[in-house]
Amino acid sequence: MDDCLSLTATQLLAAYRCKTLSPLEYVETLTAHIERWEPELNALYAYDPDGLRQAAKAATERWARGEPRGALDGVPVTLKELIATHGLPVPHGTLAGDHPPAVADAPPAARLNEDGALLVAKTTCPDYGMLSSGRSSFHGLTRNPWNLACNPGGSSSGAAVAAAAGYGPLHVGTDIGGSIRLPAAWCGIVGFKPSLGRIPIDPYYVGRCAGPMTRCVDDAALMMATLSRSDRRDAMRLPPETIDWQDLACEVGGMRLGVMLDAGCGLPLDEEIRHVVEAAARQFERAGATLVPLAPVMTREMLDGLDRFWRARQWSELELLGPEERAKVLPEILAWAGDGARLSGVEAVRGFQQTLNMRRATEAVFDDVDAVLSPTTPNVAFPAGWVSPTNDPQRPFEHIVYTVPWNMGEQPAVSLNAGFSHAGMPIGVQIIGPRFADRLTLQLARAFETWRGVMTAWPSPPRS
Repeated sequence: MDDCLSLTATQLLAAYRCKTLSPLEYVETLTAHIERWEPELNALYAYDPDGLRQAAKAATERWARGEPRGALDGVPVTLKELIATHGLPVPHGTLAGDHPPAVADAPPAARLNEDGALLVAKTTCPDYGMLSSGRSSFHGLTRNPWNLACNPGGSSSGAAVAAAAGYGPLHVGTDIGGSIRLPAAWCGIVGFKPSLGRIPIDPYYVGRCAGPMTRCVDDAALMMATLSRSDRRDAMRLPPETIDWQDLACEVGGMRLGVMLDAGCGLPLDEEIRHVVEAAARQFERAGATLVPLAPVMTREMLDGLDRFWRARQWSELELLGPEERAKVLPEILAWAGDGARLSGVEAVRGFQQTLNMRRATEAVFDDVDAVLSPTTPNVAFPAGWVSPTNDPQRPFEHIVYTVPWNMGEQPAVSLNAGFSHAGMPIGVQIIGPRFADRLTLQLARAFETWRGVMTAWPSPPRS
């Protein structure tokens, strides 16, 4: 039965339909798998295996009657802790402050529940989602299943780990500067940040998106049909649109594909990553695409301005806490955000202006190309206990230079595994499409995934 854990969500639904596997049988296998893995990984929050079994039993009975509740009935899913689910506290990764139970499902949770998906658990994230790390004052340390001494990245750390470790096929993260794609790259999975507003989210904010984190592009596309349904709680949502998310056929021939290897600032690109991304670009060229070298869209001024604005924004939240509560936050976040208290309003506004400058720069790229290919991360891996690849609170954003401009520009972007380092760690490649071209972005990712071949060697839990 352990073999069933390798099934994609589409294959799992087919097995339910043919009655060769039931949701309860799958969940029994899954919970045993999680029991072996989770003590090493620490990816889950509010995990309730007994409640999961009861939900799986009800789904099994619906499938036995031929009356599935929705398109994902009986398929296990996890949700990042920041995505509210009714009745569960949302601690935002931090010990600080009160954590009352959520009074309603946030839009992604509501859509998945409507379609019958089984909530396995929430997944871990760092304090306030403000680190690309598996460290959290509330959840503890989440580790990378490819190498427990390595960091999974963040802030959707637990979601990436759950996908790589095989905690079911479907996972949802959030991304405001790379928080889906960065851990997706470091954990070897698919992470899709859609166009801003394509998936309604609450609370919403400039650049903030929810998106699928899966082992394959098909499962990410499957989730989009559910997650992209409209919800008025997100005032930045896109108008409802009929998109056939399952149609991932793509003619690459004749396309102009921009290749952006230089980020313009931040950490230098590791040579192993450069070679892997160049090899991915050659795959597209062999399929008929014209490769167009691109200059970077980011500048030092943009990155530093964004840093100043986010320091001020984070301090505006921390300032509301009393000194005792504030002291519970990870010290690295306090050290970083504390500088926000010393910034003037003019400096903060000028920092925010850099988000608009990024938007202008990213939009201009698509005057000349149909899509962009780049690294996802500048580095291959970093230690589990670090708060970022620099581990320096004063240089917290040096690693997001390939991802954050597309949040500010609102373009869809997907990271997927393109190879491995000499040490056996995953290396991600990022594909970016024009605003609103979400399906095209997934189509290009699916094309590359087909050329790469199906990943079959995933991390295994310790033997009990």
